[in-house]
Amino acid sequence: MLKTLYTRLSLGLFLLLLAVGLLYAFISLYSLREYSASVNQALYQDLAKNLVSDRNLVSEGELDRSALEELFALYMTINPSIEIYLLDLDGTILSYSADPTKIKRNQVSLSPIHRLMGDMSLYPILGDDPRSHDRQKVFSVTPVPGAENPEGYLYVVLRGEEYDAAETMARGGKMLEMSAWALLVSLVVAMIAGLTIFRLLTRRLRSLTRLVEEFENSDMSLSPPSTCSNSTRHDSRWHGRRSVVRDEIDYLGVTFDDMAHRIACQIEQLTEKDAQRRRLVAQVSHDLRTPLASMQGYIESLKLRRDRLSPQEQDRFLDIALKEGRRLSRLVDELFELAALEAREKQPIPEPFPLAELVHDVVQKHDQAARDNQLTLTLSGDPALPTAYADLAMTERVLDNLISNAIAYSPSGGRIDVVVGQADGEPEVCVRDSGSGISEQDLPHIFDPFYRGEASDGSGHAGLGLAIARRIMTLQGGDIRVENLASGGASFCIRLPAYASHPSGVINT
Repeated sequence: MLKTLYTRLSLGLFLLLLAVGLLYAFISLYSLREYSASVNQALYQDLAKNLVSDRNLVSEGELDRSALEELFALYMTINPSIEIYLLDLDGTILSYSADPTKIKRNQVSLSPIHRLMGDMSLYPILGDDPRSHDRQKVFSVTPVPGAENPEGYLYVVLRGEEYDAAETMARGGKMLEMSAWALLVSLVVAMIAGLTIFRLLTRRLRSLTRLVEEFENSDMSLSPPSTCSNSTRHDSRWHGRRSVVRDEIDYLGVTFDDMAHRIACQIEQLTEKDAQRRRLVAQVSHDLRTPLASMQGYIESLKLRRDRLSPQEQDRFLDIALKEGRRLSRLVDELFELAALEAREKQPIPEPFPLAELVHDVVQKHDQAARDNQLTLTLSGDPALPTAYADLAMTERVLDNLISNAIAYSPSGGRIDVVVGQADGEPEVCVRDSGSGISEQDLPHIFDPFYRGEASDGSGHAGLGLAIARRIMTLQGGDIRVENLASGGASFCIRLPAYASHPSGVINT
C-alpha cells in the first residue's frame, strides 16, 4: 500500500495537515479566550466603581452594608455571569454574592488588584478566583468607601460560575461543531490541492521510472548505428522529451540518459572484446601449435631416421628444431610481456634522457642485421631535441621492435631511414622502410594483437610487437602512429613527453 512515492507523499501530507489543523485549533481557542478576557476587562473595567456610585453603597463616607446585600441579591438574579466580593485591605473576603458552598478561598492576592488600579489599560490582568485554589479570572475592582479613605475593595469577577458553565456548554456544543467542520473542510481542500500538486510533480518521476524499467527489460544496447565513439549523445531518451533541464528531476533524467548510454557502450565494447578474446585464443593456439608441431616433427624424424641421415641432415634437422624453439620462446615472452602491460603489472619508471643518443645506439645495434639483409640503415634529423621524459628501457624496446619490423618487411637492396625531430615541442622518432606498405584495410588494425595482415610473409612474426609498442607508449603518456609513404613503404612514428612538461616526475596514464 505504501510502496509508491505518491502514496507516501499523500499520507505525509495528510498527517502534516492534520497536525497543523489541530495546532491551529488549539491556538485559535487559546487566542479566543485571551481575546474574550481582554474585551471583558476593557468593557467592564469601571464596573465596580459604577456599582458603588449607582447603587449608593457609600453613605456619609461609610459603606452601607444593607445596600451591599441588596446589590448581591439583585445581581445574582439579573446578571449571574458576574460575582461580587467585598475585601478588606489585606484581601480577606468579608462578604460575597456567590454560592457559599462553592467558595474555596478566604483571601485573594492584592498584587493583581494594585496593578490594575495603577494602570487601568493593562489588560488582561487576571486575579484570584475565590471558587478555586489555582484558577484566575479577569476582574474589576474599586476601593470602598473611597480612594481617599479606603477600608476595603469591591472585587467583581467578570466571568463567574454561570459564565464558565455557559462557555463550557457553547464550547462543547455549537462552537466545537463549527471548529470541527472548519477543520474538516480545510483538510479536504488542502488535501485535494496537495494531491493534485503531488500528482503533477510525480508525473515525470513515473515517466522516468518507466524509462528505467524499459531499459532494464531491454537488451541494454544501442540502436544502430553505434554512437559510442561520438562525444554527442544521439540515443537520448529523456532529453528527447525535455530538451531543457529545469529542475532536479530533469537533471536525473538526463543523468539516466548518460548512464544508459555508457552502459550500452560498455556492453557493446564488452561484446567486441569478447569476440576479440575468442579470436585471440584461437590465434594464440595456432601460433603456439605451429612451432610445437614443427619441433615435434623434426625431432621425431631425427629419432626415427638417425641411422639413415647424414651428419649434415641431422644438423639441419636440429637447427630447424632449435629455430622453432626460439620462435616459441619469443612468442611466449611476448605474450607474458603484453599481459603484464595490459594488467599494469609492469609500469614505466620515467626519467629525463636525450632521445637522440638512444636512437643512435639502437641504430648501431641493428646495423649488422640490416647489412645481412642487404639493406641500408641510416639515421638523420636534428639531434638537438627536447629532453625526453620516459622509461629508457621501454623506449628502447619500442625502437628495437620498429626497426626489426622494418628490416623484416623491406626487400633486399632497400633502405630504412630513422629520422629524429620534434612536433609541438615534444621529441619524435620516425622509422621509414621501403617495403610494400600497409593495405588500407589493415591500417586500422595494425596495432591489434596477433594481427599481421595480408603482407605477412610467414617469417615467424606473431603480431604482438606492435601491440606491445602501442601499450608501452600509452603507459608513458606518449603516442605511436603509422602511415603509408607516397614513395612506397610505411612510416612508424613515436612521440614522447618532453621533460619540461613533467617537472614533477609524474606521467599521467
